[in-house]
Amino acid sequence: MRVNNLPFARTDLLRPAPLLKELQAEGPVHRVRTQVGHDAWLVTGYEEVRALLSDDRLGRSHPDPENAARTGNSALAGGPTGEYDTEDVDHTRMRSLLQPHFSPKRMRAFRPRVEELTTVLLDDLEDQGPPADLHQALALPLPILVICELLGVPYEDRKQFRAWSEAVGNTRDQERSMAGLTELYLYGKSLVERKRREPGDDVISRMAAMPEAQDDDEIARMAMNLLFAGHETTVVQIGLGAMFLLAGRGQWEALLADPGLIPGAVEEIMRVPGLSGSGGITRYAREDMEIGDVTVRAGELVMLDTGSANHDAKEFADPDRFDVTRGPTPHMGFGHGPRYCIGAPLARMELQSVFTQLIPRFPEMRLAVPVEELRVRTDALTAGLLALPVAW
Repeated sequence: MRVNNLPFARTDLLRPAPLLKELQAEGPVHRVRTQVGHDAWLVTGYEEVRALLSDDRLGRSHPDPENAARTGNSALAGGPTGEYDTEDVDHTRMRSLLQPHFSPKRMRAFRPRVEELTTVLLDDLEDQGPPADLHQALALPLPILVICELLGVPYEDRKQFRAWSEAVGNTRDQERSMAGLTELYLYGKSLVERKRREPGDDVISRMAAMPEAQDDDEIARMAMNLLFAGHETTVVQIGLGAMFLLAGRGQWEALLADPGLIPGAVEEIMRVPGLSGSGGITRYAREDMEIGDVTVRAGELVMLDTGSANHDAKEFADPDRFDVTRGPTPHMGFGHGPRYCIGAPLARMELQSVFTQLIPRFPEMRLAVPVEELRVRTDALTAGLLALPVAW
């Protein structure tokens, strides 16, 4: 069996990596070698990825974590996480503690504030005038503002925790990633202690008041995981979504003419751009199992490529075409099953707020450079744009 090295080279930011499409046409499961030279199975078929995301024969932990295959050197997601014997119980408990804070009722109540924060940033963008970097002006600051307010993190600390978050997500330098994770959790613990003394109307204060939460360490871990995940991926999706809309002016014009298309457009933004070519969601086989026509042995690394699955022609018509009129789709941009993203309602709200306001406010916005000149990060868990130059 041929073994292919990750990440797969992309020749066009608007299209999947050619090798990824070739492999997907050959079948749903492939032998690959990760960025750190470890063997893994890459699953690219929609049906298979969806089923495996709910399969309890796969987990995030490993009985021998020190010797488990890794996808990269990030301390947060490069290899096994959690306790092997208690993973399911621990995960169920964690979700039960977090879910109430992201309920539909709480998210509806928070929507006006998200829209207000978006407006303020767009006011600043208009005052600044063209040309501008939409990444720095909007895609980066909005999710940070939102997650800070939701969790009760002082916004003046944003530069520090942003630096720690970038270190944590580094897939090449394990020492730097671990140092960033340590600093982030120490910061989280000090924040929990502060919230116990001076509680506010925020997630960390409410978690600290919950009798089910065991101790400050647990609350700090959950809060800092939310801080990292709650802004990092949304930063990426806002930037990539704007890039896709501006690269095909017809898409931008369609949303300008019919704002009612925006909820569906947000789902398309979650479906199409999610292609890093570097693998997928990390899992480890807890027993020998068959996936497609291959046998996966217990302990082996399995990468569930939701981005590739979202481009499976068996599930989506003309899957590589970005189309805001496609309407809601059963994409897996937020995962699927028991680990479906808790923050999905918040991310959708932010994306809807951005494009509902940005497009009519700047109807003539355009890319200031060719798409070919745009660059994405290659050393991070979330491969977002480094910059998005625009003019209007």
